[in-house]
This record gives sequence, C-alpha cells and structure tokens, in this order.
Amino acid sequence: MSQLFVDNIKNRTGGAIGAPSGAVVTGVVTATTFSGNVTGDVTGTAGGLTGTPDIAVRNITGVAATFTGVLTYEDVTNIDSVGVVTARQGIRVGAGQSIGSDGAAVVYYGDGSNLGGVVSGVETKEGGTSKGTSQTALNFVGATVAAAGAETTVTIGAASISTTASSPTANTVVTLNLSTAQHHDLTLAAGITTVTCSGGVFGESHSVVISQPSSGIATVGFSTFFLFPSGATPSMSEGGSKVDLVSFVVKRVGAGGTQLLASAGLNYN
Repeated sequence: MSQLFVDNIKNRTGGAIGAPSGAVVTGVVTATTFSGNVTGDVTGTAGGLTGTPDIAVRNITGVAATFTGVLTYEDVTNIDSVGVVTARQGIRVGAGQSIGSDGAAVVYYGDGSNLGGVVSGVETKEGGTSKGTSQTALNFVGATVAAAGAETTVTIGAASISTTASSPTANTVVTLNLSTAQHHDLTLAAGITTVTCSGGVFGESHSVVISQPSSGIATVGFSTFFLFPSGATPSMSEGGSKVDLVSFVVKRVGAGGTQLLASAGLNYN
C-alpha cells in the first residue's frame, strides 16, 4: 500500500480540494467548521450546535440543562419543580377545565381562590344571631344535633344546664331564666315565695326542684305564666325539707304573654 506524506493539499487555484468520489478516513478528522450532513453511526459529544432549519434529535439527556426558549412536550408523566411553574393557559385537572368570562383559563391560587363548588366558610349562629364565618372547629358537648331541609341547615339543641343552687330570701319573687338553663334548683327560706320566669323558646322542656327549709314553712305560689291541669294550682309541700318537682313545657312566649304547660310531683322521699 502506497502512502503520501504532505503538509498541505490545495487545488490548482489554492482553494479547497475536491473529493467527488468521497473520502474514507479511519483516523480523526479535525475541522474548524463543518458544513453538510452527518450520516451513519455518530458517537462522541457535540457542543454549540446550531442550524437552519432546526436541529432534530431523538433524545436529550442532561444533568443540568438550560432552555432559553419555550419547551414543548405533549406527553409528560410527572413534573417535579422546585421553582415556579407558569401555565399561561391555566391548569386542567382531570376532565374539567374552568374558563373565565373573557374566555381565558382561570388562574388558581394556593388559598383556593377561583375554585368552584367549594364551600369557603360555614356560618354559625346562636339564638339566630350570627357568630361569624371564620370558625374552624365546632365542639358539641352534651347537645343534640339535627339536620333540617336538604341537610343544609344543622340545628344544635341546647344541652340541659343546671342552675347554681339558689337560696332566695323569704317573701320574694324568684325569676327563672329559661334562656340560660333548662333545670332550676331552689332551696327556700321560711316565708312566701312566688315563682315566675323570663325568656324561653317554644317547645322547650324545663324543670324546677323546690326544697322546703328544714325548719319553718315556705309558701310557694306561681305567676300566671304557669298553667296547671284543670286550671288548679297544686298545693306545694310545706316544711321539713320536703322536695317537690315542677315540670313544664313552653307553649308560648312574647306577644300574648308567656304560657307554660306545667305539672307537679309532690313530697318526694
């Protein structure tokens, strides 16, 4: 095999040589620039690639890659980003897509803004008065919970609350506050005591335990709010620490006067 050793090869005019039948190189070809198409099995690394039209490649694997333009890919299984992800046309979740009145996709925020079909707050009320919509916890202690309507309203029944033991002085009027308690406990002193009430809600049940003094006699009467069977007010027990129980249901409050349907159990032993 013949070999040709030269420093430079140029054509007759001093320009690049031509190889119309191609060239076979078994070593390394080094060029300042390259123009043309590369075919066959190409291995190695490449940097600073540019081209017109675009450069098409099958796969790109980068330990750290920076893209200055728009990266478009139609089938992405997972996106893991530690920075900011910007979706100019909004984010489509599942089968639904929210579109604003201007036709543009709605932007969703971390606080849930613009989300549809989400209850943003529950208003709580006490006695019909709003207690606000910012509560995050409801604590029901000894209460009855009932749903009304299409389960959009929840009514909390007041728990039975005993009053602090009350010992009114003789010859006085005792007012039972039906709005703050359902059970009332009275320990009387000798003399005359009249029982009346304030507040209350239709349908509520109440009870009052009346204890006589250990010595002396306490005479007990009731206001016209209390309606007993057959219109006869019972004669309550007298003296000797005797105990009576009066139970009643609120029939009416407000206009027309309060009415309590009452019954009495006498002299409990």
